[in-house]
Amino acid sequence: MQLKIYNSLSGEKEIFKPILDGNVGMYVCGPTVYSNVHLGNVRTFLSFDFIYRSLTHLGYKVRYVRNITDAGHLTDDGDVNNDRFVKQTRLEKLEPMEIVQKYTVDFHKVLEMFNLLPPNIEPTATGHIVEQIELTQKLIERGFAYESNGSVYFDVLEYNRRGLNYGELSKRNIEELFANTRDLDGQGEKKNPQDFALWKKASPAHIMRWNSPWGEGFPGWHLECTAMSTKYLGETFDIHGGGMDLKFPHHECEIAQGKACNDAAPVNYWMHANMLTMNSQRMSKSTGNYILPMQLVTGENDFFEKPFHPSIVRFCFLQAHYRSVLDISNDAMLASEKGFIRLMEAMKVLHSVTPNDEKQSSFNLEEWKNKAYDALTDDFNSPVLIAHLFEAVKYIFALNDGKETISTKDLEDLKSTLNALIFDVLGLQTIEENNNEKLDQTLKVLIELRNQARKSKNFELSDQIRDRLLAEGIELKDGRDGTTYVLN
Repeated sequence: MQLKIYNSLSGEKEIFKPILDGNVGMYVCGPTVYSNVHLGNVRTFLSFDFIYRSLTHLGYKVRYVRNITDAGHLTDDGDVNNDRFVKQTRLEKLEPMEIVQKYTVDFHKVLEMFNLLPPNIEPTATGHIVEQIELTQKLIERGFAYESNGSVYFDVLEYNRRGLNYGELSKRNIEELFANTRDLDGQGEKKNPQDFALWKKASPAHIMRWNSPWGEGFPGWHLECTAMSTKYLGETFDIHGGGMDLKFPHHECEIAQGKACNDAAPVNYWMHANMLTMNSQRMSKSTGNYILPMQLVTGENDFFEKPFHPSIVRFCFLQAHYRSVLDISNDAMLASEKGFIRLMEAMKVLHSVTPNDEKQSSFNLEEWKNKAYDALTDDFNSPVLIAHLFEAVKYIFALNDGKETISTKDLEDLKSTLNALIFDVLGLQTIEENNNEKLDQTLKVLIELRNQARKSKNFELSDQIRDRLLAEGIELKDGRDGTTYVLN
């Protein structure tokens, strides 16, 4: 099977050909740790966790690098007061690195809660100041950057004069960019409005500052990813990922920096995860349509009627393709919970299935596996993969009812394949919590009462217990080994 990846640069699905056979270098833009990680960020990182897991499962040796932005994230190159860390330190009355530590811990805690694997390398911007200064010097020497009043800017117009194409990723026309950009206050030191900061002169009040050949300052946002990705993955590597919102200007700037420094495209496959909406509206603090990941899990919010386990949230997110907009709502989460429970119940039932070697399996396992892996290798199509998993779920319950057959060999193969796809690739986890244990104990009591009613030939009560439970979506199944239940 050939892996196909949608490349944002070409706008097409392409057959994946790694630079080094059997190996993948993947860089994903990580968080800017000045506040709690929001649910949209979790969706992006979860998407690339699924991609990382899929690549590993398909046999690739992956070096996964995801950075931490802990300095230099300017929202506007013209005003150092727009540094997000400066703003937050003033708001919380903390030192910048206290802010960094506080929200880095939160970031790791939230991602661990949703069962995301850690990257192989997690470098920080502040840990690579030397590399960023060296890249800036190289860009100046090659004529792609200039110093102005203690700051250094990348010369976008010069880049295009040399036959390169700033705007190739976002499909923006450079002439239109210049024509439509007004000269913002404080940007007079730039040659062109579209030029972006590589190094910024620190104001007297700016706490995060480092020595450089141009005076004390701090790095621009875009340069850190070029410095860290090339250090750990090489001048050209396989996959660069991030949220759709980073395509311009951040990733566009990375391409320009890489080409200007090394005369080569820095990345072969650009991948972008789409946005997350809630109740069909963009999530925004200003409108109040906003929720933190922990609030969704604890139920402490005004949007959802109950808490949802992290595995159910993960399952919900994976039911949409990473390139599609995902909308979450109370109904969507309840539907995901129902589907998740049925999937996990099928896995329990599968372990009690008795094979029949006297007959052929009534399910074409090889054909089903091919369809599942076709979905996985078709740009990591998680919703189609999940749809195929539920074909197997239907078969498992039919096996349990004696309506289908399976051989010992196929049974072991089915168990192995489902375990790999559900737990290793999708990264789902079984839910072990008090509510489920209490439900199990309660149902055992009701089953015992029903059994006593049947022994006493009180069939009216026996049927009433069965029918009432069925009406609540709990089906009792009588077998040789006693009575079990299935959540429908």
